[in-house]
Amino acid sequence: MRVLITGASGLMGRVVYKNFNDSGHQVLGLAKSRLKNGLKRCDLTEKSSLEPIIQEFKPDVLINTAAERRPDVAEKNRDATLELNVNVPANIATLSKTYNFLLIHISTDYVFDGKNPPYNVDDKPNPLNFYGETKYQSEISVQKANPQAIILRVPILYGEVEYPGESAVNILLESVKNSTKQVEMDHYAIRYPTNVQDVAKVIKEISEKVIEQKLQISGILHYSANENFTKYQMCEVFSKLLNLPIDHLKPIDSIPESAAVSRPYDCHLSTEKLVNSGIDVSCIKFNDWWKDYLSSKLFI
Repeated sequence: MRVLITGASGLMGRVVYKNFNDSGHQVLGLAKSRLKNGLKRCDLTEKSSLEPIIQEFKPDVLINTAAERRPDVAEKNRDATLELNVNVPANIATLSKTYNFLLIHISTDYVFDGKNPPYNVDDKPNPLNFYGETKYQSEISVQKANPQAIILRVPILYGEVEYPGESAVNILLESVKNSTKQVEMDHYAIRYPTNVQDVAKVIKEISEKVIEQKLQISGILHYSANENFTKYQMCEVFSKLLNLPIDHLKPIDSIPESAAVSRPYDCHLSTEKLVNSGIDVSCIKFNDWWKDYLSSKLFI
């Protein structure tokens, strides 16, 4: 397959790129910054920048991982977030229809309000914050432009990072290690941290089934790990693995009044549609991945 990946310098994009590349597919990664390992520069917010690349590369599938994923940042930079999270996917979907390639657009569990989990693919979204609203709007615009596109909703992600802030999970590790700083830690909202390696595996399998095996898969899909943690419980995992105290972390078991942006309580995603499509939804255990990762980084 010829695979085009947007946001290829990001946490998910890097792993998706590597997964396809290691499997022998022809891969081109696009990024606006951090142009390493053969990535091609493309500012997706410049509407005319992507089409010439598509015309030259002729992708079978495009994976759109580019987004403003930080709710607090999205809230403060609404115009830029709307451009990247809504207008860019709409343009990509239009191009996917014109040039007849499969589009897999990445969305989020934050399109739901977290009041009635687990969520199936046809449950009605009700985002609580601006970030979730933009991702929901992106889904609508993508489906309007190309009904055959695939929208893959995923939860909070973690994996090997270039800097801690790339993941809302990885950054918790810094809070655990820095015992000099007192921090209030969310012990209310339930999360389902999912490894980007597993997401990349699912994306590749979906692509191969549609492009190579000609299976009919389209519309909204959900992928998620099933282990649930609050952020404080994730910190407890890190504390045990690193043998570090977390007395400096204060668990908060209600929505903090100081929270800049509302977060849903429990947005557990049902993977039933993926399973019914024959996709392997297995995933690595949270503790197991972190034990191996921290050992490799000489933290343990």
